[in-house]
Amino acid sequence: MTSTSCPSQLSDRDLLAEVQRAVSCEREANARVIALLMELDSRKLCAGQGYASLFTYCVKVLHLSEHAAYLRIEAARVARRFPVLEKLADGSLHLTAVSLLGPHLTSENHAELLDEATHKSKREIELLIARLRPQPDVPSVVRKLPAPGPPAVAPAATEIDDTTPRVTQRPVAPQRAEIKPLTPDRSKVQCTVSLATHDKLRRVQDMLRHTIPDGDLAAVLDRALTVLLAELSRTKCAATNRPRSTRAARSHSRSRHIPSAIRRDVWGRDGGRCAFQGELGRCAETGFLEFHHIVPYADGGEASAANLELRCRAHNQYEAVLWSGETKRPSLSSYKSLSLLTE
Repeated sequence: MTSTSCPSQLSDRDLLAEVQRAVSCEREANARVIALLMELDSRKLCAGQGYASLFTYCVKVLHLSEHAAYLRIEAARVARRFPVLEKLADGSLHLTAVSLLGPHLTSENHAELLDEATHKSKREIELLIARLRPQPDVPSVVRKLPAPGPPAVAPAATEIDDTTPRVTQRPVAPQRAEIKPLTPDRSKVQCTVSLATHDKLRRVQDMLRHTIPDGDLAAVLDRALTVLLAELSRTKCAATNRPRSTRAARSHSRSRHIPSAIRRDVWGRDGGRCAFQGELGRCAETGFLEFHHIVPYADGGEASAANLELRCRAHNQYEAVLWSGETKRPSLSSYKSLSLLTE
């Protein structure tokens, strides 16, 4: 890599452009690989090379991971019937989208579905499929998982070679919670909970029998989340059914404390979403939100609705770094210009 191509030597704008070019080249290369795999499979060359399947050839010879091989082979199968290679090359579709959509594409609907899936995330593709092929509700189930078995023991040997690497038992990573849409307005939620959480759930079911006689988990979960959401709204954004006058808030304008009335105004105005405006648009984050002073408190900024906006933690820290002058890109003056634009 030459000094001119070293990422650390690029300007901000050149780095952004270079990332776009690199990803574009990667997409075109992926589409080319899939086209070549289609031809390789049609000629049955894997068998001649000593491999029983294209999947095995991709893993053993091309050294792709099992997941990477699966996605490319699935895309190749779809590409035999429908025009997806061009969309993969230009970034309109990603490999996961093609894999998910493949079983649902027909000669009648493929054009419409592929267009609708353009630039969609995996989550959005799953919602599209749920609308196309709605699934029935899953039964509410609470069951105990089997206890993990004992670690595998190596067979006994008459001699032990000290040069042989010892195999240690690796802990099994816990399964992540799954939220999968069944229809556009219903989803399956599946997770593993501790014994303490299980006991709490059973107690809540028992205490709600007068309103939810069958103890339906979906109804119990909805009731619990409704209460939790109300509590979080009260603590995070000062939501209340009886808001007080904002006159008292004005007396605290030079304090770091943000009065409840102002927090409600800012949260409602910004829609519970980060209000940072980047070159490509507004940030879409709704988690880790914090109240950000447009004119910093250290510069005399007030805790008023006009001087406060919601920021996700990353953008709040980003603007704090810009204000402190710890980075040369952009300058403090450009930061202040940005702050004025976000009012």
